[in-house]
Amino acid sequence: MAISYKKLWYILIDRGMKKKDLESLAGTTEYTTKKLTRNENVSAEVLGKISVALCCPIDDFVEFISEEN
Repeated sequence: MAISYKKLWYILIDRGMKKKDLESLAGTTEYTTKKLTRNENVSAEVLGKISVALCCPIDDFVEFISEEN
């Protein structure tokens, strides 16, 4: 199962935020942002920090995509 953070980037655009703003607000690193940009797995702790920083549930910015063969 693949994961997509595309909805996260739409939230940032809607709020007029840059990735650096998210890093600062959530207390995450540039390395984490790069992982999110590449739709790589990040820890539940990171997702929780982003959720609190953006005041929205995790499912607002994380999408699980089924990989059908």
